[in-house]
Amino acid sequence: MISATVENTPANEPRTSGAAQQWWRDAVVYQVYVRSFLDSTGDGIGDLAGIRAGLPYLKRLGVDGIWINPFYPSPQHDHGYDVADYCGVDPVYGSLADFDHLIGDAHRLGLKCLVDIVPNHCSADHPWFRRALAEGPDSPARARFHFSDGRGESGELPPNNWHAMFGGPAWSRVVEPDGTPGQWYLHLFTPEQPDLNWRNPEVRSYFDQVLRFWLDRGVDGFRIDVAAGLFKHPALPDSDDPTVDERTRDSVNPLAWNQPEVHGIWRDWRTICEEYTARDGLDRLLVGEVSVPTAADQAAYVRPDELHQAFFFHLLTAPWQSDHFRRVITEALRDIAGTGSTITWVLNNHDQIRAVTRYAAPASTAGTDLPAGSVRARAAALLMLALPGAAYVYQGEELGLPEVMDLPDEVLTDPIFHRTGSRLRIRDGCRVPLPWSGQASPFGFTTGEATARPWLPQPDWFAEHTTERALADTGSFWHLYRDALHLRRSLPQLGDGPLRWLDSPPEVLAFVRGDGLVCAINFADQPVHAPLSDAPILASGPCPPAMLPGNTAAWWVTDQLTA
Repeated sequence: MISATVENTPANEPRTSGAAQQWWRDAVVYQVYVRSFLDSTGDGIGDLAGIRAGLPYLKRLGVDGIWINPFYPSPQHDHGYDVADYCGVDPVYGSLADFDHLIGDAHRLGLKCLVDIVPNHCSADHPWFRRALAEGPDSPARARFHFSDGRGESGELPPNNWHAMFGGPAWSRVVEPDGTPGQWYLHLFTPEQPDLNWRNPEVRSYFDQVLRFWLDRGVDGFRIDVAAGLFKHPALPDSDDPTVDERTRDSVNPLAWNQPEVHGIWRDWRTICEEYTARDGLDRLLVGEVSVPTAADQAAYVRPDELHQAFFFHLLTAPWQSDHFRRVITEALRDIAGTGSTITWVLNNHDQIRAVTRYAAPASTAGTDLPAGSVRARAAALLMLALPGAAYVYQGEELGLPEVMDLPDEVLTDPIFHRTGSRLRIRDGCRVPLPWSGQASPFGFTTGEATARPWLPQPDWFAEHTTERALADTGSFWHLYRDALHLRRSLPQLGDGPLRWLDSPPEVLAFVRGDGLVCAINFADQPVHAPLSDAPILASGPCPPAMLPGNTAAWWVTDQLTA
């Protein structure tokens, strides 16, 4: 049996009172990748009306809100993360009227709605960048970006040695209005995504207006792309280590990321959100994509006057080993919860290989075993939803979707593939349109009268993962998530609050939440004794009395433990 001796970790103390105002502290938010959720027009691309049609499904699942990936006008070089107009809707996704209807329906169902905002860079088709190209060197229009003269005898070399996240150099040379080779501009992702210069007050003022535009339309907050970016070292010098890790697509260049000035932006944005909160008492949320090395680094972004939340990616990247999971959870509880914020847990998103496939082989072996990956993904989900704080669920996670690994080269759209020629870390495989019903593509994804194929091809085996099939099978991923979310709302021990570790065997993690909610997860393949002999109230798989099978998580409610 697992001993009930405990190790204490900091409790999450609310910064202000009022459960309604603090809705985000233990919220579970569903990420909607708009292109791949549901197509209402039959053009093969998901849209806002499709999201609206899917809201009752999400309400039934039990999430608290949705985060919508970019739907703004864009040439789609990076599927909306190259924004040409921050205050519009791309016609392929609908209209502002469609957005307003979506917000209204979401709120009537009690669902919050977050939109994605992309402040580090815009599209090369944005009017500001077009003007910068037209007006030439030293113009005010170029001061909104990072333009610089090149090195070398005639400026033929980039201004510094920085690399782009998606492959190649971080600089591209322009042709000046007179037709001659000219300056270079900085783009930390692709040439179609020029980086904005956040030291220019016009940029700050512009984004203040963008925030207000969407807040006035009723959004409940923003997911902030590349929230550790925005500012670069003002001198743009060479970096001692300009490389990008091809395994993770993370940059280790300290001159391009995590500059101290960025925190002033988040304080300004928090002030704007608080202004709207003061009107009705409901928090407007700022959640950041903060890719920094440690939990302590991330904690700086969620101080009481900055972002409300920042995604904690270290749980997502942890290998399937108990010691790794315990270490990252402990660091988050110590460093992030210590700021007064809540930890924002995530196991999947639109940039990562899906958990079922990631967990399909232990770190020590090669190859994949999708049945094992599915079992582990179920256990990881139950663990995540028992942890203190908030959680984000990526569309298809509730269906147990694996990664689509065999998309043909000719259908790939990820700029990483097109800039590097490598399939390593490409993201199309987690973005394939969702299967809703039926036995063949488009699996109910396309609901209009037209017959366009989904923008990425769906494999035949998606028939095993449709929402229709999942809803009918009480043992499915969907029912596991639904049951866990229901318990998370009905049990006072779950959601925000403290966690205490329990002594356990080496390959088992066990902890208690509040007054007697026990969660245990067995990372080994062999069964172990359960922490309690009673039947669990929920388990990720079959769980015999007094035993915890391999690669399984379970919850118990008990009054038998003492601190």
